[in-house]
Amino acid sequence: MPERARELMVSMFYPAVGLPGRPTPYLSAAEARLLIDARQATGLITPEALSSTRTAAVLAAPARRGRYPLVVLSPGFTLHRHTLTHLAEELASKGYIVATVDHAYESSGTDFPDGIRACAACTMTAGDAGYARVAAGRARDLSFVLDRLTGNRPAWRHARLIDRDRIGMAGHSIGGNATAVTMATDPRVRAGIDMDGGLFEPIPADGLAGRPFLLLGAPSAVPAASWLRDWPKLDGWKRWLDVTGSGHMDFTDIPVFGDQAGIPDPGFPLPAGRAVQITRDYVTAFFDLHLRGIPQPILDAPSASHPEVVFR
Repeated sequence: MPERARELMVSMFYPAVGLPGRPTPYLSAAEARLLIDARQATGLITPEALSSTRTAAVLAAPARRGRYPLVVLSPGFTLHRHTLTHLAEELASKGYIVATVDHAYESSGTDFPDGIRACAACTMTAGDAGYARVAAGRARDLSFVLDRLTGNRPAWRHARLIDRDRIGMAGHSIGGNATAVTMATDPRVRAGIDMDGGLFEPIPADGLAGRPFLLLGAPSAVPAASWLRDWPKLDGWKRWLDVTGSGHMDFTDIPVFGDQAGIPDPGFPLPAGRAVQITRDYVTAFFDLHLRGIPQPILDAPSASHPEVVFR
């Protein structure tokens, strides 16, 4: 593939004035078709049904005045930014600005204004070394997004609402690894979360400059080996939380769609709605603590209201 400028698609979620408006579409019909094929769900749900889903957000809603922390979200490999919509909406409803990032040529298909960008990297990436390169490349993407949101000539019309001193980041799967890599190279990110992502690109030996980091995942051996390896390198506030009964996709929107569409459960006993609630609660608590300074007891010890969450 000839060298060309990197393209990114970013969706912005933000606290808005409560006025009637048109609900934001979840994803386009072309994106839906490619996602269904990639998840081997062809015949179980139609692209028309998936693309007709509407989110809880309103398109181009008037922004609510104020200064808000920024959280940047990076999806898993082959997934697109839309699969973290439930989390983005939750954070925006709690007073955060959220940027969800699509990494071009790494999702099943991203709809750009001039057409679909299919997943070229899907057939080119293999093994730990390949995924480490993906994480490092995404870290450059994520720092570029911060440049374009917080620089002197921002690309987003509501950029004045962003509190540049309170920036967090979270990612699912390889997006979680990219979050750690970004924090290792970009001091603007004050706190980060890895949601069930193996650390193919390791945490640096000298840590993350004392900044907080949360490992939130399923109780499987996939990311656990690299988490155990790099746990001593995390040199600030840190937690490792396992969600009993969950699987790799339970930190995204995908199980919710499967549940609503009647697609057979892949064998993980945690209900989709409960997985969503746990992800929302712990991610929001983490950023409330580290970007707002609000104490969060559920991050200090096991909670009776969240018995599935095990402190490692």
